[in-house]
Amino acid sequence: MTSPTSSFNPERALSMAREALDIEAQAVQALGQRLGDGFVLAVTTVLGSQGRVVVMGMGKSGHVGRKIAATLASTGTPAMFVHPAEASHGDLGMVTPGDVVLAISNSGESEELTVLLPLIKRMGVPLLAMTGKPGSSLGRHADVVLDSGVDREACPHNLAPTASTTAQLALGDALAMALLDARGFRPNDFARSHPGGALGRKLLTHVRDVMRSGDAVPRVPLSATLMDLMREISAKGLGAGAVVDEAGVPVGIFTDGDLRRLIEKGVDLRSAMAREVMHANPRTVRDEALAASAAELMEQHRINSVLVVDAAGKLCGALNSHDLMRAKVI
Repeated sequence: MTSPTSSFNPERALSMAREALDIEAQAVQALGQRLGDGFVLAVTTVLGSQGRVVVMGMGKSGHVGRKIAATLASTGTPAMFVHPAEASHGDLGMVTPGDVVLAISNSGESEELTVLLPLIKRMGVPLLAMTGKPGSSLGRHADVVLDSGVDREACPHNLAPTASTTAQLALGDALAMALLDARGFRPNDFARSHPGGALGRKLLTHVRDVMRSGDAVPRVPLSATLMDLMREISAKGLGAGAVVDEAGVPVGIFTDGDLRRLIEKGVDLRSAMAREVMHANPRTVRDEALAASAAELMEQHRINSVLVVDAAGKLCGALNSHDLMRAKVI
């Protein structure tokens, strides 16, 4: 065996990589042409079950199976992965009536899987097979066969599982997406199963969760002077202040940027009243709105702060872009 560095050819490496991608792309495209009644039956079988999809697979198929189980679980279909070898030593007890077993094997002859097939059938649990050999032991025992066969592997020796595992992964995603759609699974549902991710924060965080409230909200009455308003803004550190009427409804807003513009115009700050310099009819957002909606409003109107109102239209909070950034909404 020659030294890797001495025999390395950059052009050949690129050629091999492109060929591998082409082979795998063709394998995935071929799956779509083969989908038919069997795939529909697999979807209806899972939809009709009262339990989980128990995914099994050995070796590389097992690695793919773990990802398929995770994708199913995160898109509305309860699922788990059970290692076939461990299933033979007690873990088969994780499979319960009402479950569906999805067994993955390119050859359909993995010994650790085939030894379980009679037991799974005896339990009366529906068996879905994802295999490249529909006529294999796995295929013959299955209630539904999903053909994941490929013409050849991307491996130049046609040995290492490459195109076959890509096909399995893509077919698993296709199954998950069909089930997602059939269940009416929506972004809010996805967020609930991903509360720690960016999407979860955007879809689960409301304005009331991140806004400043109570004494932290800079506000003055209509009768206040500009100096009163400026002192309130400085004390609260929001960069803006609200002007409210007797009912507590915001009727205006004044920002640090407005102050700079007044100074440039030479306005007498000591004699000005808040109602004279405020921006009337300020942009507001409801406290129950998603924080992402507040971010969109601020971006759309190119403002850094927004006032928050309750169901009665009264001022109950305020927030700026820094608050949204700290909450990782933007």
